[in-house]
Amino acid sequence: MRKIATLGLLATGLIALGCGAGSTDDTTSKADASGAKGDDKPKTAKVGESARDGKFEFTVKSSKCGVAKVGSAPLEQKAQGQFCLVTLNVKNIGKEAQMFDGSSQKAYAADGTEYSADTGAAIYANKNAETFLNDINPGNQVTGVVVFDIPKNVKLTKLELHDSMFSGGVDVALS
Repeated sequence: MRKIATLGLLATGLIALGCGAGSTDDTTSKADASGAKGDDKPKTAKVGESARDGKFEFTVKSSKCGVAKVGSAPLEQKAQGQFCLVTLNVKNIGKEAQMFDGSSQKAYAADGTEYSADTGAAIYANKNAETFLNDINPGNQVTGVVVFDIPKNVKLTKLELHDSMFSGGVDVALS
């Protein structure tokens, strides 16, 4: 019984530490993505426009849905529904290295349904694992593909891009 209580306290402490482990550089958060302080509704960027969250400046280069598989035989992965491949440039605008994690990115359909990135498929879609736990030094940038596996009848309308799993994120309209 005492071991269970100790494990519970340890888990609670780790969760509390994790909540503070996000980016400490508040260059831009979801609340001030438009650059205006106190603006309740942040500006939503479009494909080709830069958008900032924390230490990262994101530019969505393109989005392509309806892809049945990524990679090439015999190293390929098939979609459960359809893959949406989002080509993304990520630049570190901070003063220290920051890890880019494709799994922190989210996509949304018009009805508000949230989709998580498929990091397994992203490994096949990227030659150099650009979107999988990649440390980016200040001033450097990477371009890679974030993959979402969504139902065949769904159309993505928006991305929510994050510099870490704990950041507020910034929205990018896909349509």
